[in-house]
Amino acid sequence: MASAMKAMIYHAYGSIDNLELAEIEMPAIKDDEVLVKIHAASINWHDWHFLTGTPFLARIMAGFSNLKTKCWVSTWRGGFKQLG
Repeated sequence: MASAMKAMIYHAYGSIDNLELAEIEMPAIKDDEVLVKIHAASINWHDWHFLTGTPFLARIMAGFSNLKTKCWVSTWRGGFKQLG
């Protein structure tokens, strides 16, 4: 993969055992989006709810059984890599 990046992804709701370090394709950004290079990230209560799918209300935003986003983090440190 020429334009690849490493990411912590998950495929199903559950514990941190579902997290996997994977190399994924770099996302293509649109005109109104920004691509950032993350140097450090942490999991907070918000991310934990999306990972575990609890409370059940979190699944409305993330998808009931088929997750809308496989990579999620809300607290990060980094810089701009590309502007759309």
